Amino acid sequence: MSDESKVTVGKAEAERRIYAAPALEKGLDILEMLCKSEGALSQKEIAKQLGRSVGEIYRMVSCLVDRNYVSQVDESSYTITTKLFELSHINPPTHRLLFEAMPVMQRLAKELDQSCHLTVYSQGKQLVLAKVDAPSGMGFSVRAGSELDVLISASGRVLLAFQSSETTKLWIEESIQRRPVQADPQVSPILDVIRKIGFESSPSVQVRGLYAVSFPILDTQGRALAALTVPYSERIDENQRKSIPEVTAALGASARTLSEKIGGTVKRSLPS
Repeated sequence: MSDESKVTVGKAEAERRIYAAPALEKGLDILEMLCKSEGALSQKEIAKQLGRSVGEIYRMVSCLVDRNYVSQVDESSYTITTKLFELSHINPPTHRLLFEAMPVMQRLAKELDQSCHLTVYSQGKQLVLAKVDAPSGMGFSVRAGSELDVLISASGRVLLAFQSSETTKLWIEESIQRRPVQADPQVSPILDVIRKIGFESSPSVQVRGLYAVSFPILDTQGRALAALTVPYSERIDENQRKSIPEVTAALGASARTLSEKIGGTVKRSLPS
């Protein structure tokens, strides 16, 4: 590492220390641990798991109890309340996703002169949450509210690829139950490739001449909340039409932007 790089890193670390909030971090550590615990924990158990002393967490636990984030089960045990759940539903994730997605999708459609749509998984199928048509009025698009298949579509495979192994397995089973004819013994290696490259790009098996490019919108755990997709349709009367690699780069950038806006993770390996 060069001297200049060392200085830059040193400044970043110094700024992080200046703006650190140890008490807040301690409280969040307690909340996250209680959320993951299957049962109530004593202050001693909380302190041990966090690598802190009971004295360090005593006041923080008391504050969380006073604010109703944590409940005291008995004289020495504590558990998480439903307050975090209630707060999360004041502004549901899908509402936030849609709010942030529309401007991003409108810019993308304008840049590419292609339609785009946003889908989420639901019981063996995909639901189209939102769509933006090509500004020129010519192109392929799907209707908001439509139900799409999972296993044979680029967006569906993207949703499957970026989940925990247990969730992926369950969703594949649900999708096959809905469409038994679409069962594919090769789906696992296909999903492995999607995970590796960060997106799916393939000719449509449903509409002749259509090419689908789809990227995941990721949450804080790196799992796909939704898939952002461009159904690429070629215009034979336009020589300056954006190419598929150009569409892939623009769509990847839009997916990263949307993931960041909703506080999710970003796969830096995606095309820029």
